[in-house]
Amino acid sequence: MSKIKELEDFATQVRRDILRQVHAVNSGHPGGSLGCTEFFTALYQGGVMEHKPEFNMDGNEEDLFFLSNGHISPVFYSVLARSGYFPVEELKTFRHIDSRLQGHPTTHEGLPGIRVASGSLGQGMSVALGAAQAKKLNQDDHLVFSLHGDGELQEGQNWEAIMYAAGNNVDNLIATVDLNGQQIDGSTETVLPMGNMKAKFEAFGWDVMEIEDGNNMQAVIDGLNEAKTRTGKGKPVCVLMTTVMGNGVDFMMHTHAWHGKAPNDEQLETALAQNPETLGDY
Repeated sequence: MSKIKELEDFATQVRRDILRQVHAVNSGHPGGSLGCTEFFTALYQGGVMEHKPEFNMDGNEEDLFFLSNGHISPVFYSVLARSGYFPVEELKTFRHIDSRLQGHPTTHEGLPGIRVASGSLGQGMSVALGAAQAKKLNQDDHLVFSLHGDGELQEGQNWEAIMYAAGNNVDNLIATVDLNGQQIDGSTETVLPMGNMKAKFEAFGWDVMEIEDGNNMQAVIDGLNEAKTRTGKGKPVCVLMTTVMGNGVDFMMHTHAWHGKAPNDEQLETALAQNPETLGDY
């Protein structure tokens, strides 16, 4: 079996985990989670990021990842669990009272892999660039990765951080923007058009590259590895990654309707049939 096929099978199982987590509590955000499955798989399983499942909050001598759009926690939890950070069985506790797997990631529960609480949108860029600067101060040559929603960039704090990162040559930061064109109330074009995102980041002094198919495993791995080669050259790196919200489940794709809605029993059965079990359900 090829490595890419193994990663695709991993991603298929993650999609099952996403659907089952959200369905079990009739709550959560499946759309964006499904759309970013390949990204998380590439980071944690595809050799893109040097990380340690023996989790330490200091994060010394390893790459770090910060999830800014924290509502897509189902995909993050699944990939962390299946990458050895905590038992896969714990996915059963998603959004339960007193669970470590809250709807938006938090740190006070001590869940391995979670470095920042990210319920409020627009804050992850600031945290990531701070961590990247700390690595420079510590003479740690590892990288900091972050993920942001496209609708999330309507928050002003992002642009303060984007300006700061370029102005301070934070060139060990790779910030990926999930361009799925959807947000909670509709398409980004309907709610607030984002314009030319590439031109915006370039105007702020970033090195910008694009992944045109963020749901193609090989394209995501190649794109993120290319981004790594652009670090250390005086500019932070932005990856504009085009994905499809709800990818892998035909009735959830290309619509904002599944941003934060759980499937019912019949819908779950249909969705799981499109994503056959590959690694074993929890």
